Amino acid sequence: MGEFFRNATNQVKTLWGKWSLVQKLILIGIVVAALVGVVLLFTVSASPALAPVIDSPIRDDDTLDRIVTRINAEGVRTTVSPNRIIMVDSAATARRMRSILIREDLIPNGTDPWAIFDRERWTITDFERNVNLRRSITLMVTDHIKSLDDVDDASVTIVAPERALFGADQNPTTASVIILPKPGSDIVENRKKIEGIQKILKYAVEGLTDDNIVITDRTGMVLNDFTGMAESDRLSLIAKGNKMIGGLENQYRTLILQALQNTFTADRVRDLSIKIDMDLSQKNIETQEFFPFSVRADNPNTPYDDSEFVQSVERSTTTSSTTWKGTGYMPEGPPGVEGQTAPAYRDMENMYGEVTQRTEVKNQEINKRSTVETRNPTIDRVTISANIDGTWKTRYGEDKKPVIAEDGSLEREYTPVAPEVLRQAQLLVQNAIGFNAARGDSVTVTNIPFDRSAQFAEEDAEFREGQQRQVMLLVFLAGLAFLLIVFVLFRLISKEIERRKRLAEEERLRKEQALRETALMQAEEERGHEASLSVEERARLELVTNVTNMAKSHPDDVAQLIRTWLLEE
Repeated sequence: MGEFFRNATNQVKTLWGKWSLVQKLILIGIVVAALVGVVLLFTVSASPALAPVIDSPIRDDDTLDRIVTRINAEGVRTTVSPNRIIMVDSAATARRMRSILIREDLIPNGTDPWAIFDRERWTITDFERNVNLRRSITLMVTDHIKSLDDVDDASVTIVAPERALFGADQNPTTASVIILPKPGSDIVENRKKIEGIQKILKYAVEGLTDDNIVITDRTGMVLNDFTGMAESDRLSLIAKGNKMIGGLENQYRTLILQALQNTFTADRVRDLSIKIDMDLSQKNIETQEFFPFSVRADNPNTPYDDSEFVQSVERSTTTSSTTWKGTGYMPEGPPGVEGQTAPAYRDMENMYGEVTQRTEVKNQEINKRSTVETRNPTIDRVTISANIDGTWKTRYGEDKKPVIAEDGSLEREYTPVAPEVLRQAQLLVQNAIGFNAARGDSVTVTNIPFDRSAQFAEEDAEFREGQQRQVMLLVFLAGLAFLLIVFVLFRLISKEIERRKRLAEEERLRKEQALRETALMQAEEERGHEASLSVEERARLELVTNVTNMAKSHPDDVAQLIRTWLLEE
């Protein structure tokens, strides 16, 4: 085997060396194309197969857009094939989307959503084919119901009897479904979801009607018995109507409160009651109205109404005239038979007479208007009552200070709202709601003072605290001023004492200096004027002279220096 591979390798190398550059490039292109083809083959074969949601093509563009939009709303990616069939990623997803489309009536008319279940096999009888078809329909319907988000498990049984020759002898097709709701699901109370399951069964089984479908839960309670839900539906409609009335009342309340509070401030407008009476029934009204014809319209250029009307117009006239003169003729019976003429008319026989008869029939046409309308819930009456408080002001005395009552509270003065202002506020509310006196609307705006005891108590307490803060501030300022005065006096007295001490010290030093100078002068006189002083004495004399001059020019600094020396000693 190794020899074979070596020989094959040598032959390939020999051929490769003999080939030209063009032949080599052609071989490399063939190999690359083969590799690309193998990769594409594996890629295509490994891609997931798409499943159709509805097996029949959808021709209507609007219907196709609605179905694709609804499926995309469930987070499912769709693909529309060239023959307009909607495809999804898997068969399970297709079953779930199909059940949603059936529940929401999005299946196009004339489309059979179960055509995908048709399975053609060979070597089977018609009976087996019918049994397989019924079994596949049952399984697919079960899968559809199980794919619903609210159903955990389901069991479906469909009974389709054999076709009878006569329709009167045909037994109806029946179906029973037992569902197990998921925890937290409301499918047992949600009528729309139960009706969706009924529609799935009706689409799946031919000839199945709502009366022959029974849907129960595991406890055996029938879920699609809607005949006993009339009272519940009525209560639901009443609750929805009351909710609609409440929303309309809140809308009016917000609108009116905003208008009044922007004018009178929110503190003065607090109470607003709205009651709306509505006729929630839906009525079909047929009206016939008769009105005159307009012969001439009103001329807008004239200051008066010159229009002209007539009650009716002549459409047709029929006139007939009959004139007869001569003797009367009394018919007799057949020959030999006496006539049946009454004796009173027989006496008038052969009398000459004259008759003139004229008949005129006029057909008049009138204006007529027939109106057929469906009246939705309307407002019968609107009742609104609002209260606006007046203004409270604190009373001040001649000294521009608030007047204090005996109990320590502030005296206040109430100013009511003027009647003209109340009328204007009432007109404002009437225009805001579209006031209609014909239907009995009522708007009342009153001026009743609010109970502001708590507010006044807080204001009085705050006023007292302010007064106390002022007193405490005055006491504090007075004490501070007293301490400041005491401190200033203490500083003045201290400086005066220091000044006197400094003067006394300077006087003492001056006297000592004078004594030293006197002593020196006496010593000099004793030794003679020619005697010369020693170096130490001259230095001492110079130092004394400098100290004396310093004491005279800077007495404060010298006094401070002397005090420091004394403290050190």
